[in-house]
Amino acid sequence: MQTLRHVRMGALLLLISSFLLFSNVASANLTIEITRGSDRALPIAVVPFAGSEGLPEDVAQIVHNNLERSGYFAPLERDAMFERPNKAEDVQFGTWRSLDVRYLVVGNIETSESGYRINAELMDISGQRRMLSESIRSGENNLRGAAHRLSDQIFEAITDIRGAFSTRIAYVTAQGVGDNMQFGLYVADADGRNSQEVLSSDNPILSPSWSPDGRKLAYVSFETEQSAIYVQEVSTGKRVQLTSFDGINSAPAWSPDGRRLAMSLSKDGQPEIYLMNVANRSLERLTNSSSIDTEPDWAPDGRSLLFTSDRSGGPQIYRYTLRNGETQRLTYTGNYNARGRFSPDGDDIFLIHRSDRGYQVARQDLDNDRLVVLSESTRDESPSVAPNGTMVIFATQQGGNGVLSAVSADGRSSFRLPAAQGDIREPAWSPFLN
Repeated sequence: MQTLRHVRMGALLLLISSFLLFSNVASANLTIEITRGSDRALPIAVVPFAGSEGLPEDVAQIVHNNLERSGYFAPLERDAMFERPNKAEDVQFGTWRSLDVRYLVVGNIETSESGYRINAELMDISGQRRMLSESIRSGENNLRGAAHRLSDQIFEAITDIRGAFSTRIAYVTAQGVGDNMQFGLYVADADGRNSQEVLSSDNPILSPSWSPDGRKLAYVSFETEQSAIYVQEVSTGKRVQLTSFDGINSAPAWSPDGRRLAMSLSKDGQPEIYLMNVANRSLERLTNSSSIDTEPDWAPDGRSLLFTSDRSGGPQIYRYTLRNGETQRLTYTGNYNARGRFSPDGDDIFLIHRSDRGYQVARQDLDNDRLVVLSESTRDESPSVAPNGTMVIFATQQGGNGVLSAVSADGRSSFRLPAAQGDIREPAWSPFLN
């Protein structure tokens, strides 16, 4: 059997037929690996928190790792710290200035019968002032979640951008060979940790898509021996099958208000873009051409959609405006651009672009149409944008296995994420979780 990891074309039909084409796989057991750092990263130090000895999680190290992965910060390593204060009044600003540290995080953890309380302060070293004082309560088994929330607060206090460390990711795994393939749908923290399997199947699973409230996933499953679209509650596992049309049922994408799903269906011939009302399952057909139209993605304002089509002779990204049905081609750089995803502000799109080096994650500015390649790998697929627009997660190849990678929206930093065992594909970043 053959593996197809991109939207490769004889036509875009290869994207659709790739649903059933999988290769031999091995386990991917990774730690977070920074593969490229930003030369604009801000120097910060996160001092180990007092009272953290013997706890199940090292909160300060999680905050350190989160800030480093963002590409916005260059945290100081612990062995370079001359002193380790745990409250603002003990901070010697001159000591940290001598280490070229611009921001400092200090804190302590209090333990009680009901869990923990994390007390943390963010200091501006050059301004010699406290920028943030936070006290976060955590249950006994949720120290990692509390560390992510603290990371969000620190990130926003310095950058004025909402942190996305408390969000989640979904992805698909495949293990085994031939008829013994096993597929899993996983949900994990944004740093790849705390992964949980929410669906296991002997048949392929594809295209997970988060609902706007982060409570449900839409995805494609082949358990009925043909593709079908399902919606599943993440916390309970309860699910419903939305489509069972003859032919291709693929690429579900939630509308910003959660009331509709865009999808690609071939029930009337060629794969075209449709909208389904989730409540009553009524369908509206949007595109009508002799080409293959697939991979829809909603604009943040819900007024238009991106989709991939081969109507120009090769895969390119188009925009469909719901108000008037107008279709506009957006990509012209090169002969292969696919899997377009809007930035949260709607100003850019992220996509897979084929260059001389292979298939890579790229960003295109919608105002000037300038396309910039972001990733350095060569077999990338399935980009998904963080809800704050700062990072893009995607699947790529390492040593013959699919792995999770991420790159900053400006391309200046990148890293690889840990994931469950198996060949990793189809990552999807959740919205903000309230």
